[in-house]
Parts: sequence; structure tokens; C-alpha cells
Amino acid sequence: MTNYKTALSAGVLALMVSTTAFGSDLRIGMRDDPGSLDPATNATFVGRVSLQSICDKLVDIDAQGNLVPMLATEWAWSADGTEVTLTLRQDVVFHDGTPFNAEAVKYTLERFKTLEGSRRASEISAIDTIEVADEFTVVLKLKAPSVSLLTQLTDRAGMIVSPTAAQAVSAEDFANAPVCAGPYSVAEYLPQERLVIKKFADHWRADDYAFDTVTYLPITDTNVRLLNLRSGDLDLAENIAPNDLPSIESDSSLQIAVGDQPAYEMILFNLNGEGANPTVAENVAVREAFNLAIDREAINQVVFGGRYAAGNQPFPPTSPWYNSDFPVPARDVEAARAKLAEAGVESVEIDLMISTSPERLAVAEMMQAMLSEAGITLNIEPTEFVSMRDRATAGQFEAYVIGSSGRVDPDLNVSLVLACGAANNAGKYCNEDLDALFAEGRANSDDAARKEIYRKVIATIMADMPGIYLYNQRAAYAMTADIAGFTAYPDGIIRLDGVSRD
Repeated sequence: MTNYKTALSAGVLALMVSTTAFGSDLRIGMRDDPGSLDPATNATFVGRVSLQSICDKLVDIDAQGNLVPMLATEWAWSADGTEVTLTLRQDVVFHDGTPFNAEAVKYTLERFKTLEGSRRASEISAIDTIEVADEFTVVLKLKAPSVSLLTQLTDRAGMIVSPTAAQAVSAEDFANAPVCAGPYSVAEYLPQERLVIKKFADHWRADDYAFDTVTYLPITDTNVRLLNLRSGDLDLAENIAPNDLPSIESDSSLQIAVGDQPAYEMILFNLNGEGANPTVAENVAVREAFNLAIDREAINQVVFGGRYAAGNQPFPPTSPWYNSDFPVPARDVEAARAKLAEAGVESVEIDLMISTSPERLAVAEMMQAMLSEAGITLNIEPTEFVSMRDRATAGQFEAYVIGSSGRVDPDLNVSLVLACGAANNAGKYCNEDLDALFAEGRANSDDAARKEIYRKVIATIMADMPGIYLYNQRAAYAMTADIAGFTAYPDGIIRLDGVSRD
């Protein structure tokens, strides 16, 4: 195996966060800016983290990934799986003082389905109609059975907004200060600078939240996030680089929480968008060459200290949903060159859009060196995260690195990116046979039967190769030693109930 050495850039360590340290304020360093705070239009992981404390959801998950009640206290499925009846909490008000009820649920879900620019429409496309049975009972009638729907409602698709507030302001204003029913409301949002949320005294679980305010600070460089944590300018930092974990583990002033999750990083190819590279888009053999020319384990060891899993599927190799018929391929330069020859080319040039995080750039640089030996020139285009997502949505890329924190339901770990018309399907890949498998998987509640379905899903993806999975990451958080009660969840989302400062 060729040895690859990657030097992480160290020239970004100039600015430190200048915030006043108040005991009642929790300061969290995030990898990026959240972008839109409207649950309908948000498209970022950081947005999911922020919105978790602003907008309560119909359903949530516990630390083991099991569904638990939130705004819905219970639910019941019809015998044929095409209806689910939700019983709602009766002691909830929105941040504007208006009551939470079934009409608010109906309004929100219909808004998600119809709002221009909504990224939730495809996520709840299984819902045909929403009916209000009484003030605190709502019935979701589905086009077809979907056992994954409730899991979908544990994320932004289940975040209920105040109809009064959403209709009173412009979409842009609502995206900067949404009105929901969460434990915190938006106090200040300065994009690319900070998001401050303040405790909502009338929340139905207000006593479970210890901090008066929480400040989220976008700090894209992992080294800078850690420096701010060590200096006391942050209390908690997410997305800690695996190579930093040993030094944190030996620092008595800090502590670490690491959570297993069905997360992954992948390269998504533009197959039908306006910026597609025809040589790549029209020849699966070229994409297969890319897949064969990279050494995933070398990337894991060099960039991530061996703490991630070298993976080639949306599920980690330890997952029950992993298809062992397609193990992580060993690097094979000659086989990669043969694939290019099969496509009728000796070489190919590919532009890769990628965020500016040091780890992702290090991965890209390693792949660039590996691919060059197989006749593939990889042009790295570091792009600020929100701009990257905008370009991806507009189809203005050839290939780009997309990450998912993972979903506890297997359907949602795949279909949200690869189903025809899915909001995150920036490459415009569409295979009706794969969509039929997704529908079959959603309609089946038997795990053994679902495993066979998702084996076929993985086989189809491997045949079409609309993207290349690189590795399966683990969520790592670092915090000061006085923070108590923090728990890592399998969706990677920070939950602040029970978290306090000793």
C-alpha cells in the first residue's frame, strides 16, 4: 500500500470567540452556520441541532434510538398501515402564547407539503391528507403504508410551528426567527456570527432545562473550536476531530462524549443537473474506477486516527442493515484503469466541491493523490458550507462531498438522498426500481423481511453507483469538566434536557 501523508492546514487559528462568560449561558461551538431556521426550509445538520431546542417535534428518539412521545403522547396505526392517529399533548403553547392543537399540526404539515422551497415535502410525501378528529387528535392518512413515517417526524418534518406567527410575517423573517413550542425561543440570529436562544418559561418541560440562554457559534475550523474550548470561551464543542481525542482524554479540565450513529460521508455525483460532467454522468464505469482507486482504510487511519469505520455503504459494517455481499473494496489501481478503458477513456478530470473543514480537505487531498495514479485528476473546490449547499441544490457541481448524521430507520438513511425527487438528491439520480424497493421497505414492519429488501437496495446502488460512500463516522463532543448530564444520541443531535453546569 502506498503511504500517504496529509498535513492539515494550520493557518486559520487567528480569531478566538469573544463572548462574555455567564453562568446561565451555555456556549456551543458548531461546525457551520445553521442557515434557515424555518423547519420547512432548513437544509443543514447544524440547523437540525439548533432547531432541536427551538421547535418541539411530534415524536423524538431516546438515547437507544427508540421512538418516544414528544408533542404526540401516543399513536395508533390502522390495521392496514395506511392511517396513524396521533393523540396530542394538551399543556403546550407556542412561543407567541397561542395554543398548540390539532389544527396547528394540520397547518404545519400542509405548509411543509406546499411551501415554495420546502425541503420537507419529499420527506412526508407518504401523507395524503391530514384530518383533525378533535382539538387534540389528528389523523394522518397515507398514500401507502410507511413504517418509517414516525421516524421522519422525529426530525424537522415533525417540528410544529405557530400558524399565527407563520402567517403574520414574510418567509424570510420567519426563517430568521421561527415561532415554535420548544424549550427555547430565538433571541438573536446573526448569520455566520451567532445564534442566541432564550429559555421559554411556559414550556411544558421548562424545569428540565438549566440554562437561561444558549449561544451557538459557527466555527468551521475544528482546531479553532478546540482552542476556544480550552480557553474557556466555549462550554461544549461538537464534531471533534478524531485525531484530537487523545489530547482531550488526557486533559482533566475537559471531558468527551462519543456516540455511535448510522452516519456516513459520501461523494455524490451530478448525473442530470446542469453542471454534470458527461464523462462521469454517462459512464458508471468511470464512477466505479473512482471507487476502486481510493483506499478507505488509509484515509481512516491518516485523517481520523482509525476512529471511524472505513465504509462503502450508508450503514456501517457493524449494522444489521449492512449488505455483506459488498464488502469495502481494497484499492486496486489496475482495476480502476481497466474501468476507465471500459468507458473508452484513458483519463478523466473531475471537479469536487467540498466544505472548508480541515478534515474534509485532508480526505480530498488524499483521494487526489490516489486517483492521479489511476488516471483521474481530482480538482478540489473548497466552498463555504451554505454556498456549497446552494450550488448543490442548483445542480452547479460535478461531484461533491455530502455528509449525513444518520437516521435510525434504514429507509431514511438512504432514500432522503437517493430517491427520485428527494430534496437532498442534488445529483438528480432516479431509479424507479430503487424507489419501488423503498416503498416496499416502508410498507413492511418485519425486520427480517426489511433486511432482505435493503440488501436489494444496496445491490442496486452498487450497480448504478450514483455516489461513493467513504466512511462511517462517530459523533464526538468535547466539553468542560463542569458540564453534567450530557448524552450522545444516535442521530448526532444535541439535546439539552438534563444538561447543567456543576
